[in-house]
Amino acid sequence: MSTTGWELDVVDRSALLARLIPIFSDVIADHVTLAASVSEDAVPPGSVEAMIIGQADEGRGVQAIVVAIDGSPRRPDRGTYHITWSLDRAAGRDAKGSNDVIAQGWKMLAQRTPHPFESGALLIIHLAALGPSDRPPFLRSCA
Repeated sequence: MSTTGWELDVVDRSALLARLIPIFSDVIADHVTLAASVSEDAVPPGSVEAMIIGQADEGRGVQAIVVAIDGSPRRPDRGTYHITWSLDRAAGRDAKGSNDVIAQGWKMLAQRTPHPFESGALLIIHLAALGPSDRPPFLRSCA
């Protein structure tokens, strides 16, 4: 089985890491999942623009950034679009924990303004579809 979604654009990732400081030592900040456990021949999604709208951090090793795609943070599987921002792997935490942390509640960010990063704008990001061989589109194999 594979996972499909979008990779965070490298330029946007760098700018966002400077603005949304990772809390934990293991920085992830690389992708948004659309669907897990899809077949190997699944069609990857197209590239999109997304808005960062919130953040979740339970204080025990997982920090996630909540993302809206097409105006909604809700994934088709009823989960929440997000980027696992940082982890504390030494405490046994992993990226799958982001879903649980977000389900416990997340905080809306005060500033939600369009890209590019002008006039303090922060929160529109470009998500490029990722693929197994050509990066874009995003289809990762699950081991």
